[in-house]
Amino acid sequence: MLNRIRRLFEQPDRALESLPGPDRLHLAAACLLVEAARLDDTIAPEERARILALVRSRFELSAEEAEELVTSAEQVTEGPAQWYAFTSRLKDSFDYEERVGLIEMLWEVVYADGELHHLESSLLRRVGGLLYVSDRDRGEARRRVMARLGLPVGPGVPDP
Repeated sequence: MLNRIRRLFEQPDRALESLPGPDRLHLAAACLLVEAARLDDTIAPEERARILALVRSRFELSAEEAEELVTSAEQVTEGPAQWYAFTSRLKDSFDYEERVGLIEMLWEVVYADGELHHLESSLLRRVGGLLYVSDRDRGEARRRVMARLGLPVGPGVPDP
């Protein structure tokens, strides 16, 4: 996997297309996670650590592979956001439950610093729509993450 991702930067014009299917999907998902973390202009150390843990666990990667994937995602996402390119690939390749799982991963990243920035909330709404994840399932994923992280969940907590 590492060599295939390194080749991505030797052939930037081919970007995601230069990778085999699973690597392409892993990179697209990691790019969305990095975009979510970067929306408030910085990737906090706890957000990056969360991204590393999520991709390592979800994609069954070694620590080195996870680091390489996240570093590659950070490089790919420099400049203008490319949400549509990443989400369209994932929508076509992930089943519905996998897409809901990705939304849950995104919630974990945006809440890694303990607060939700309005741009992060907007991203989750847009990505949820692009992945064809219902508002209800997106909200349920958010509540699961908040409960897991020990954040207040309930009627007094507004939905983004």
